[in-house]
Amino acid sequence: MIHVDGVGVELGGTTVLEDATLDVEKGEFLALVGPNGAGKTTLLRTCNGLVTPDTGRVTVAGEDVATLSAKALGSRVATVPQETAFAFEFDVEDVVAMGRTPHRGRFEPSDSADREAVRAALERTDTARFADRSVDSLSGGERQRVVIARALAQETPALLLDEPTASLDINHQIRTLSLARELAAEGKAMIAAIHDLGLAARFCDTIAVLSGGRILAAGDPESVLTAETVESAFDVRVAVSTNPVTGTRTVTPLSDVPPDGRRVHVLGGDERTARVIGRLVEAGIEVTAGVLPAGDAALPTAQALASDIVTAPAFEPIPENRLAAAASLVEAADATVVAAPLDEANATLVERSQRAFALAGVDGHQNVTTIPERELLSALEPEEQSAHASSTRS
Repeated sequence: MIHVDGVGVELGGTTVLEDATLDVEKGEFLALVGPNGAGKTTLLRTCNGLVTPDTGRVTVAGEDVATLSAKALGSRVATVPQETAFAFEFDVEDVVAMGRTPHRGRFEPSDSADREAVRAALERTDTARFADRSVDSLSGGERQRVVIARALAQETPALLLDEPTASLDINHQIRTLSLARELAAEGKAMIAAIHDLGLAARFCDTIAVLSGGRILAAGDPESVLTAETVESAFDVRVAVSTNPVTGTRTVTPLSDVPPDGRRVHVLGGDERTARVIGRLVEAGIEVTAGVLPAGDAALPTAQALASDIVTAPAFEPIPENRLAAAASLVEAADATVVAAPLDEANATLVERSQRAFALAGVDGHQNVTTIPERELLSALEPEEQSAHASSTRS
């Protein structure tokens, strides 16, 4: 439906898009993500004909958008811009009715099909209740929903959204992206520039990561939202994990505190372990982890952030060589953190170690010093570290 083929754009002598290539089919919802200035808005503007590419081309339903008239293009692509200003105090219903312009002649009055399209768009966006109000009297979030309704009334096979949730509260962010997801399921080709990586992973079929005008990666959220790709695009350390509620990717930015020589080994599994690993790394502590079974919820975070990991097959006895490798990491660490209830093999590692903290419901193990989680980082401050290590090794 929407095909972007080798598109390059220069604005004011600066390259803002370079060799961009994407395909979005009917029924597909693609998210464009990337830092400010990455080229997301420019790419959307080449798809709706507002920017003519210097190289390459964009086609919609097989037609080159650069060759289409405004009316012909308006019957194929609708756009929800990031910001919209109205020159006059139109009523909300009149604004939504503007979406019907590509379907009528210049002086042709609206008909029953136009009125039904407007009514349906108002209902789907929860804007029917203020249809008679001036658009200038609405809040920014309400006005954004009216603009989305206008695009829906346009009844095009392709819909472009530039930061559609930017001015919405969390309730309407979810409603808006749920609606976009429904529209894709009904057969529309959808492209949205989305700021929130977690929302993009939750609602979109595919994600394209842009940086410096280039597409760094494109594909399903699981393959695209990796720590390596996100860090390259946004120039920030991140922890990538799985949201335990939605089962989709979630990305957590971390501070840029460099490692300061302290090392902690983390035992346990599940989301609590992932959280502890993230907090330690953010505080500038080198982390090792394991034994972690394949498929454990903490594994993606450990793979992204830990300097060394011991893994083992799931649902099988942990081989002795894996236990020995983990025991070596325990001995090399300044402390070992028990982040979650342990299986038998990891409990054995605790019994072998004289330096462990229990953080979450792990009781009854010998040689485990229990402290509250909030005291963990302060307990590992450099000035306290030597005394603390000595006391836990006794």
